[in-house]
Amino acid sequence: MAIIKSILDTDLYKFTTGYAYSKLFPRAYGEFEFIDRSNGDYPEGFDRLLRKELEEMSNLALTKEEEAFVRKQMPYLPPIYIDFLKGFRFDPSEVEITMEGSKLHIKALGLLYRVTLWETPILATVSELYFRETGRYPDLKYMEEVTVEKAKKMKEHNLSVSLFGMRRRFSADVEDRVTGLLKQHAGTSLYGTSNVYMAFKHNLNVSGTHPHEWVQFHGSIYGYKMANYMSMENWINVYDGDLGTVLTDTYTTDVFLRNFSKKHASLFTSLRHDSGDPFLFTDKVIRRYEELRVNPKLKYLVFSDSLNVDKAIQIKEYCGDRIGATFGIGTNLTADVGNDIKGMNIVMKLFRCKMTPREEWQECIKLSDVEGKHTGSEREIAIAQAVLGL
Repeated sequence: MAIIKSILDTDLYKFTTGYAYSKLFPRAYGEFEFIDRSNGDYPEGFDRLLRKELEEMSNLALTKEEEAFVRKQMPYLPPIYIDFLKGFRFDPSEVEITMEGSKLHIKALGLLYRVTLWETPILATVSELYFRETGRYPDLKYMEEVTVEKAKKMKEHNLSVSLFGMRRRFSADVEDRVTGLLKQHAGTSLYGTSNVYMAFKHNLNVSGTHPHEWVQFHGSIYGYKMANYMSMENWINVYDGDLGTVLTDTYTTDVFLRNFSKKHASLFTSLRHDSGDPFLFTDKVIRRYEELRVNPKLKYLVFSDSLNVDKAIQIKEYCGDRIGATFGIGTNLTADVGNDIKGMNIVMKLFRCKMTPREEWQECIKLSDVEGKHTGSEREIAIAQAVLGL
């Protein structure tokens, strides 16, 4: 049985970003590359097993029930895009998989509105396949007990949490079980999930933000100084105020806040923290809102950087009544399965793009608020840092 069983088994931002590409940049191309931040070793033949999984994904199609869910629960996606999804089929020829010794290399190349849809299913497949092939199995009793404990703690402290655990989950089955347990025991503290299929199956809100790749693309096309501004402008052009959460750390939060205008501060409901010190971030953002004469108490922050429930409680207490705080918790919920198993630290990032097939490729980089999360060539990272005065 294939690991990915539905086109909806992905994060919301893949569809929202895919539609934005199709509307504004329909001829743009991109290339994503897989990065294992832990530089892990993969078993012999892993590339062939992964290839087989991706080949099976070409048979997936949106069902009528899934279509009805998307139309009802995701009204910001217009009928024309949902019609596209009905006809969409994954094309495995867009993905190149190789092994160099025990190191895994994956590239996905094609029209951005299509190829972006590969990212999260590939990551989830790599994770589940890796644990399966290395003989690692979850302690289901432990997993259920700690999930219920976390859910009750979320409820007790009145946290607002979205499950952001699809990409690095131990397995689809574990994510399914965890989602059900959180729904059962966390009450209204579980705001929703970023996994569209799990939202469909468990009748939850679909939640999410736009990704680093959207800002990276704009940095490549418009230049690093204009990247944040133009990515926000174009998001507004597409979604007209819907989906109002913005990532701040693609080229560092300090650079983002320089670009953050009163217009954007008023239109966007929240900013997302994904790297660096969350307490320092909170103070910086509140100070910027106050400089722009926007009341921070009417806004909220989305924290999603390697969170667990205890850390979320600390952050919420720090924010107090100064600004709202919500949380996206991922690996700590969908890969906390006992047996000394740690969730994988893997990503797929946009490395190159171009506006049309005839143009030259442009490099895409991400700086982040911590150096360990920088992605891209050292040369291009140095150029971006020089341009931005970092």
